[in-house]
Amino acid sequence: MIRRKQIVGALIALMGAGAVGLSACSKPEETTTNPEIAFSVLSVEKAQDLEKLWTPLFEDMRKETGLNIRPFYSSNYTTLIEGMRFNQVQAGWFSNAAGLEAIRRAEGEVFAHSTYPDGVEGYTSVIIVPAKSTLTADQLLTCDKTLDFGMGDVKSTSGTLAPLTYFFLPAGKEPNTCFKNVRSASHQANIEAVAAGVIDAATNNSTALWELEETNPEKFNKIKVIWNSPVLPNDVLIYRKDLDPAAKEKLRSFFLTYGTGEGAEADRQRAVLRKLYFGNFKPDDNNHFIPVRLMEATQALQQAKNAGDAAAIDKAQAAYDAIKVEEAAYIKKAPPVQAKADASASVQ
Repeated sequence: MIRRKQIVGALIALMGAGAVGLSACSKPEETTTNPEIAFSVLSVEKAQDLEKLWTPLFEDMRKETGLNIRPFYSSNYTTLIEGMRFNQVQAGWFSNAAGLEAIRRAEGEVFAHSTYPDGVEGYTSVIIVPAKSTLTADQLLTCDKTLDFGMGDVKSTSGTLAPLTYFFLPAGKEPNTCFKNVRSASHQANIEAVAAGVIDAATNNSTALWELEETNPEKFNKIKVIWNSPVLPNDVLIYRKDLDPAAKEKLRSFFLTYGTGEGAEADRQRAVLRKLYFGNFKPDDNNHFIPVRLMEATQALQQAKNAGDAAAIDKAQAAYDAIKVEEAAYIKKAPPVQAKADASASVQ
C-alpha cells in the first residue's frame, strides 16, 4: 500500500497542482495479516471539522470489524473516484454522480445506501437565492446574461446533473450562455455566496439546507428556495470489487447493523450517526444508480433535440428507452424513495 505522501503526490499529478483539496489521517503501520483499508469521505465542509464528526464512527468501525481503517477526506469528487480507481482507496461514502463514476471506472460496487435520522431515503436538488431577492425560477431562464450563478462540482448530482437535467435543458438553456458569470463550487461555498449576496442564485440540495437550518438558523434565514427537482436517491457506500471478501462482509455487516439495536450502546451509535445527519444504512446494489443513469440519458436526449441532430436523437432515445425498461423492472422490486420533507425543501 502506498504511503500518504505518495497518495497525495499521485492524485495531485493526475489533477493538477492546486486542484485537490484533501486531508488524510496519519497512516498506521501496515501488516500482512491486517492490510490497511482507506475509506474515503467527501468533505463538503472543512476537512478538520468533518474529521471530528466522522472519528467516532471510524473508531467503532475499527473496533467492530478488526480492520485497519484509515480515513481519507477530500473536497474534490474526482479525487475520490481516482483514489478508488488506482486502489489507493478501497471503500467510501459517495454521492450519486461520483458513485456512478466509481462503478464505471474504478471497480466499485454498491453495498448500502444512507437514510436520514427520520428514516427518509431521498432528497432534492434546489436552486437558492438571497431571502430578500425577488428573483423567480422563470426569470433565471430569461438568460439575459445579467446574473451571477453558482453551479456545484461537475460530478455533483444535486449541484450539477439534476439542475441541468430537470431545469435548464428542458427549457433549451445552458448555464454558460444564460448568465454573466458561472462559478462552480461546493454546496457550502454556494450557500455562503448566496447568503452574502455575492451571487444571485446557486444550486444546492435539501440535505445541506436541512443541516444549515439546524446548525446555523441565522444564515439559513438569509436564503430561500425557488426551485426543487424531482426526488433523488440518497448517497451510497461503495467498496472495490476486488476487496477481500472477508473484509467486504465485515464492512457490510458493520454498516447494516450499526445503530439498529436496543439499549445504551445502540443509542450512542445512533447519536454518532445523527451528528452526521445519517439514520440507519440499508442494503443496496448497483441498481441504485438507475435513476442517475436515467438523468444522464434524459440530458443526452434533450441536448440532441436542442441541437436538431436526427441521428443523435435516435441514439439517445434508444439509450433512454433501454434504461426505462430497467427502471420499470426495478420499481417492481423496490418502491420509489420519498424525499426528505422539511422547511428547507419547500419553494418560497
